[in-house]
Amino acid sequence: MNDTGASRLALLRFLERVQERDLVRTRRWIADEERREAERRVGEARRPPAPEWLIERGLDRKNTVALHTGECWDPGKRAKPATRAQAIEALRHQVPACSKCRPDTALGIVD
Repeated sequence: MNDTGASRLALLRFLERVQERDLVRTRRWIADEERREAERRVGEARRPPAPEWLIERGLDRKNTVALHTGECWDPGKRAKPATRAQAIEALRHQVPACSKCRPDTALGIVD
């Protein structure tokens, strides 16, 4: 005797259990991704604004190497944030302006 009805039903029940586990796992992945996305948004909201100006120091930290805008792609690792007044003062003391971002032009000070 061929009992295909019972075996077919057993297979469908097995498939149902597998899909339920997959659904639970997928929902866990979704919850994890939502948590990561929320953490990313909080991190972006807490990030301080980028400085308008950067003053790059030399290796000895005493001499000033260059002045950059806050958006410059090449400020170096020893660049520190500066105010507009500090940037203008640096240019007046012959600190070289970055040739890539041209902070002297952005400040309206061109020799």
